[in-house]
Order: sequence, then C-alpha cells, then structure tokens
Amino acid sequence: MYQQLFLIFARYKHFDPYKKMKIVRSLSILLLSVCFFSLTTFAQNTTSKQHSYFLHTIKKGENIYSIASMYHVSQQDILRLNPTIENKILAGNSLRIPHQETTDQSKRFHTIQAGETLYQLTQKYQLSAQAICEANPGLSASNFKVNQVIAIPTGKRTSQKPVKVAPKKEEPVKDGKPLCREMHKIKRRDKVAKICKKYGITPAELYAANPEIRSGLKKGKYLCIPFHQEKKAAAEKKVVVKAPTNAELFGQYQKNPKKINRIQAAIILPFLLDDEYGSREVPRMMEYYEGCLIALDSLKQEGVSVDLYTYDSGPADSTLTPILSKPEMENMDIIFGPLYSKHIDELAHFAKKTKTRLVIPFSSKDRNVFSNPYIYIINTPQSYLYSEVYEHFTRRFTNANVIFIESSDDKKEKQEFTNGLKVELDKLNIPYCTLPTQATDEQYVASLIENKENIFIPVSASEVAITGLMPHITSLIQTYPDLYIRLFGYPEWQTYTMEYLSLYYDIGTFFYSSFYTNHLYPSAKQFTSLYRNWYGREMMNTYPKFGMLGFDVTYYFLKGLSTFGNHLEDNINRIKVSPVQTGFKFIRVDNWGGFVNKKEFFINFTRDFEIKKLNFE
Repeated sequence: MYQQLFLIFARYKHFDPYKKMKIVRSLSILLLSVCFFSLTTFAQNTTSKQHSYFLHTIKKGENIYSIASMYHVSQQDILRLNPTIENKILAGNSLRIPHQETTDQSKRFHTIQAGETLYQLTQKYQLSAQAICEANPGLSASNFKVNQVIAIPTGKRTSQKPVKVAPKKEEPVKDGKPLCREMHKIKRRDKVAKICKKYGITPAELYAANPEIRSGLKKGKYLCIPFHQEKKAAAEKKVVVKAPTNAELFGQYQKNPKKINRIQAAIILPFLLDDEYGSREVPRMMEYYEGCLIALDSLKQEGVSVDLYTYDSGPADSTLTPILSKPEMENMDIIFGPLYSKHIDELAHFAKKTKTRLVIPFSSKDRNVFSNPYIYIINTPQSYLYSEVYEHFTRRFTNANVIFIESSDDKKEKQEFTNGLKVELDKLNIPYCTLPTQATDEQYVASLIENKENIFIPVSASEVAITGLMPHITSLIQTYPDLYIRLFGYPEWQTYTMEYLSLYYDIGTFFYSSFYTNHLYPSAKQFTSLYRNWYGREMMNTYPKFGMLGFDVTYYFLKGLSTFGNHLEDNINRIKVSPVQTGFKFIRVDNWGGFVNKKEFFINFTRDFEIKKLNFE
C-alpha cells in the first residue's frame, strides 16, 4: 500500500507547488487512516487472544498440576493467565484456562452460565444431548449448575440429529394466549401459497403473523404459523410444546440397568522380576495377589461368580501389547493394576478404547485420571489427601493453638502440608506459631495458650524428628498436667508404632492416614489368621500391608459390580463392605474424567491406652 501511495505522489511531481501541498495533505490524512486501521486491527486481535479462555472454579483438593492435567494445558499457561495466584490457589476462586493452548483436539470446554440449559447447549454447539452426555459421564441434571465446566466434543458428530430450537418468536402471545400454533422453517422451493395450503391458513393470516416476508421468503428462517380464525377456539385448547428440561434430556440417555452375572476380571502386575528392584517389589506384588485370592473366595461363598485372568507385566521397560492383544481382554469388566507408570499409560489408553474399568492400586500420580472416565485411583493423590486432612483437622480441633516445629535433620518433606494447613488456619483465625529446631524449654512454654488445644506438628515425618520432639512434649505434659497438649503427625508414624507405643499413649498422639488397621480389630485378626492358614506365613511388616490392600480393593469393586452392574459408577460410594485396612470415598475429578479415593482417617492413641480410628463421615 505504501508503494502505491509513493507512486501516486510521484505522478504529480511536475504540478505547481500549491497543488503539491494539497496532495501532501491528502496523502498524510490517508497514511494516518491506514495507521489507525492497522492499530485497531492489532488491538482487536490482541483482545480476541486475551479473551480466548474459559473459567474454572477451584474445588477442594485441586492444584495447578491437576487443573492443567484436566484441560491438557501446561502449568505455565495457567500461571501466565492468572499472574496473581503465585502458584497458590484457594477453593472457590476462579482461574482463567486458555482455549487456544489445548492440545486435545477431540474436545473443547464450556463453563455453564446462569440460565443455560442442556437443550440450549445442543443448539449452541449443534450437537445432540446424547453427544454431550457421553462426553461428560459425570454430568447429571442434579449437578448441571452455574460455573460447572463441561467437555464439548469437537471431533466426529453424533449421527443423531440435534433438536432444533425456534427463534424467540416461537410463542408470541396476545392477551396471554399464543398466536402461533407451530413454527415452519423455510425451504428452498417454498412459496407463500404452498405454505398456506399446507397449514390451512390464508395468505393474509400468514402475512399478518410474519410482516417481514412481504419482501420475500428467506431459506432457513422460521415462520410463525398462526391459528386459522375458524379453528381458533379449538386451537386455544391445545398445549404449547416447550423445550425439554434438563431432567427430561438426561433421563433419555441414562443407561438401562444391566446385571453382570459372571464378572470378567484381570490382574496385571510384575510377578517374575529377577533383578535387584524386582527382588524388593515381587514379594509385595505376590502378597497383594494372595489377598485378592482370599477376596475371591469370600465372594464365591456369597454367590458371586468371577473369572479371574492373571498376567505378569514384566519389568518397567517392557510393553503390555502381547497381553492387551489377547482376545479375552476385549471383554473385561474390570482390570486391576499395573505397577509401573509406562504400563499405566498403556492400560489407560486400552481402558478408554474398550470402556473397561481400570483400578490402579499403587500410584497416586497418574495424569490419565483427569481425562479418562474409566480410571480409579486408590492411593489418594497428595493434594486431595491434604484437603481432607485440613478440613477434618479444623473440625476436630475447633479451639486449637498450633505449634509447628522445624526439623533438626534438614528434612522438611512435609513443608507443603504445613504451609497449606497454615492457610486454612488463617481463614478460621486459629492461632499458630513456629519454633526453631533448637528451641529452648522457655520457648516451648511460651508457645502454649491456656484454655486452648495446644497441638504440636513437626515439619518432617522422619524418626529423627519425632525422637527430638517427644522429650519436650513429655516434659510439658508433666509440668502442666491441666493443659491440653497433643502431638499430630503423619502416616509414616505407623512404622514406628512398636518403638514409640508407650510415648504415643502418654502424649495422646494423632496422625492421619488413608490406610490403617489395628491387629486387635476383629476384622484384622480374622484376615491375619486366614492369611496364615492359606499361605503358612505372616504378612510382611510394611505400610500398607499388601495382602490386606489386595483383599480390600478386590472385594470392594467386585462386590460393587455384582450389586450394581453397569450402574457401579453411580453407586460407587454405596457399596456395603467393611474393609480391613483401606478406606474408600470416591469423587469424580471432573465431568469427563475418572475417580480418586479421598478417604482418610485420624488415628488417636489416647491416654486411656485406647487406639481410636476417627471416621469423619
């Protein structure tokens, strides 16, 4: 454009000066216009990019990692759009999630707005309600609410035709009565006379209801078909058809209950490794499998039929292709395993393709659960576990004064936990302080508050940390017997129980855990005896006990399948069982993803020499 302007100016170089000045002024105005247009276009493009996002409302247990995994974007993308969060997020707040950075091209995302219905979304995205429901197995009429994010499939359109919605003039009224008995979509060969004949009305009546068509009919537009005057009285009695409600649409695509008479199940774990790592893992996997077999025997006695297929996954660098290509794998109702992350990715892809439930007993860090509705994570992911602990801590200790103790062994592996707890304490105005590693007795005493529940929490779960802390707390309890003084800690403390049992009792120790059993509990005594009788040996002294884990997980899911069949997902927390060691409380991470187990307990060693398992349900 600038070259053309220069040529125009060059053509007039022999004109007189006065004319040249007029041309220069004209060209200057034109150049300014071009620059303004360019700036405007740039600003519009920038604005468009800035607003190419949707909003996600943060839920308890979510962090930047899990939210990025849900939407297939990077953590940096989220931080760039939300610069004020500084990697700290709070439940209830909203985050901007970029659209254009999404790498998963099979879907995009939509945040439900006030007043929106499923029916309206079918029109907005030209999809059937069935397509939206299938893309969001966690969505229902009851949770179709404002600020919920749902997946909108963008790949192959469903064969079912979307329901067509008429424009707003679908139901014009006069004196509270409808003027249109129905709507007509104009087709290419439509004529006024043809339409009138079809509906038994006069041209005058059609023009009166649709004055805009006097200039011609336009294909694709909707016409109001008025009541014929002779039939008006009878037509007034007709019921006007309304758009279907959410409950009606979701009800149409609800799965019919189907009982599973003989459950097809597979276990895929490394059983035959002979390297150094395998020598450590194989005994645990074998004990887990032995617990599974005891569960199958218990279910058999209850009349539950199961065909179990067991496969050795091999080492971490092997492939599962030979196993997954077996014909029986296509018909599995459920798969348990695997151990290694590479195998999890393979199995997750297979489970999604074949719509097979995949129960992952060990890993808590798998990203597939955020986009695969068939996955169950048993070992609670850390962020979800911490959110549960924070809630239960503030419920249990409503009058707390929390004292955090720095670690003397330079281990602060629980720093993230204590930092998050401090945020929750701040919200509720619960006082807390932090003592250094080498705090004096005077500093310990000064940290106490009379008429408060004084709770000491170290920032490390190591044995060194607990060994250095206990003498101070024991001394405080002896010196101030009338004050409430307790110690709160971590799941790892279960492994120190035998060494510190008397001190646990003396201090009134608490710790949280997703796995816990007491060998004095009837269920634990019964299972331990059964295991000993079956295999002629004791279970390994591990946390958790893998035999009990195998029993609990296998029994829970197979019992659920036998009870609820293909409606297991809708009833996952209604399965009537009494686990030996493992708690179960599942939530679906998002409307298009799988499930994580959020169950945790507080274990309290009381000064009355009791061990209480506190369940907050």
